[in-house]
Amino acid sequence: MFGAICNIKPRLFGLRGAPPAHPAAPGTGHRRRRARLGALLLALLWGAASVCAQPIAPDAEAAASAQEQKRLADTDTLLSLTSDGALLYAQDAVKLDALQYCSQAVALAEAGEFRQSVRAASKVLHLADAKDDDNLQALARRDLALVYSYSGQLDKAVEFARQALGFAATDPKAIAGPAHKVIGDVRMRRADVTGAILSYEEALRNSSERYAPLVRASLANALIDAGQVERARRLLSEMDPQKNGALRAQIDRTEARLLLAEHQPAQARARYEALARRSYGPDSAYFQLWAWDGVAQSAQAQGDTAGALAATEHALDGVDAARSRFRSEEFKIGLFSDLQAVFERAIELHLAAGDARRAFDVSERSRSRALLDAVRGRAALAPDHAGTLGLDRLQAILRPDERVVEFHALPDMLQVWVIGPASFESRQYPVKRDELTELVEIFRNAIVRGRRTAITNADKLGAALIQPLGLAAGQRLIVVPHGPLHYLPFQALRVDGQYLIERHPIAVAPSASIAARLASENQPARGALTAFGNPRIDDLHELPGAQAEVSQLARLFPAHALYTGVQATKTRFRAAIGNAPLVHVAAHAQADEVDPLYSRILLANEDGRQNFLTSPSHGIEAPCGGGAD
Repeated sequence: MFGAICNIKPRLFGLRGAPPAHPAAPGTGHRRRRARLGALLLALLWGAASVCAQPIAPDAEAAASAQEQKRLADTDTLLSLTSDGALLYAQDAVKLDALQYCSQAVALAEAGEFRQSVRAASKVLHLADAKDDDNLQALARRDLALVYSYSGQLDKAVEFARQALGFAATDPKAIAGPAHKVIGDVRMRRADVTGAILSYEEALRNSSERYAPLVRASLANALIDAGQVERARRLLSEMDPQKNGALRAQIDRTEARLLLAEHQPAQARARYEALARRSYGPDSAYFQLWAWDGVAQSAQAQGDTAGALAATEHALDGVDAARSRFRSEEFKIGLFSDLQAVFERAIELHLAAGDARRAFDVSERSRSRALLDAVRGRAALAPDHAGTLGLDRLQAILRPDERVVEFHALPDMLQVWVIGPASFESRQYPVKRDELTELVEIFRNAIVRGRRTAITNADKLGAALIQPLGLAAGQRLIVVPHGPLHYLPFQALRVDGQYLIERHPIAVAPSASIAARLASENQPARGALTAFGNPRIDDLHELPGAQAEVSQLARLFPAHALYTGVQATKTRFRAAIGNAPLVHVAAHAQADEVDPLYSRILLANEDGRQNFLTSPSHGIEAPCGGGAD
């Protein structure tokens, strides 16, 4: 059943692009992006992490280089955003006042439309430059700090917050309070609780009366995490009831968290159970799932494993029922809820209870939910693509020579399951997720510098991750990575002196359920190829390797249509793919880290304009006039 996808040997050619914050300016910031994505390319060819018996010392040269690239990136981002803002503003049929664009940027950010929010703020930057207005400069940077914080681009969030503080604003509190809070939010998300408390205190001293309650709530949550429960209790008691239902629900949850932090699990459990029965309007399922998660944590603190497992099941049912959308109210009071944490706690509970099969099912559900959360209702998904297959169904469609190797990177360990048609094995590796992430980064830095440790680490990582699984040579592997392992090219790991791709046909899939559905839907295709390679953009974007790639690939198909250079246009792409059984594209990609649905593939310029492909849900126009579909 999996044969069709297992025969695929993925490769990545010439992946380069402009910084995601200004996707329409291919030249600006290109050096930084080329270095970063070049490292990713090499990692895909050689290996991207090393789990070694010996600790690896941090690379001082790599760290210094990363800092320099960051400084260049910050400058590139600001310049390109201002330039994009001018182009976007010129395209607006109805031109708004700068303060209206500010309001638009905040509203879009709070709705989860991060890329559109950045565009609105970039117009403010343009108007601030045009009018030489420091107040607008401060407001634009404040809004950019907010949206980058929401979207997880934490370095940029802090940089823009600090820049905002450097301008003389008409209303200093409108800048200082939010800017210091953003810095505190970033510190909280990076587990710097002490630093976060200091930033929140500074924000509180500089906040308007209207904004101060949100800062107090954030400070209370930080104090709970710091163990300063008496002060947290005092802060919460001083807060007036919130009229906004969503904010009230979040503060109710904070009060229950405080009881648990005060070592009162019975009282916390009772409070959480009351919250689980309360109606919060259209989003009741979402708020109730967190209440059940709190019940599970309280029960666990009481030593009631059965109660914790039962509550966890209620929480997971709530996750399935909750709508996928961005909830800015959580950021407003410093909770930073992550639905994946609910799944992680459930996996750990089931593993501790000895139920590895149920833990696997939960891992699969978490991947489906991650897909739903990524698109947040803005892209159409077939119903089957949002669901999961049970373990029994998965085993029933596996061929005798196929094995699913599925990983889940938990905070304190790496879990792996190996599934065959009649076999199921569970194993844990004692490596923390943060350590694994750091090892991946260190190894990628070593790769881009051409160091010999690349092959050595490929041997070590293969011995650490793959060899203990006892996979027979020749078995087809469907690898399902998680967390940092998404950056690891499993084909390039080495076992007993051989690359894994030499021992096994390998496919990589985001989940076993998705892989199974793709395999079951895959029908034999006619042997006709349509290929696009090395689209002509400019000299900087030339990809001679991609041209050679599609030319060689075309020789394998007597029936083929090949488009390269100036012929590899979006117009030809649209005309060709309707009846094409096989399509291959070797071109530049630009990843949008602010909002992945705006990521795109560059095709050849037409009529002097850059053209590209994006998610079908975003028929947007680029600032430079390019098109998308």
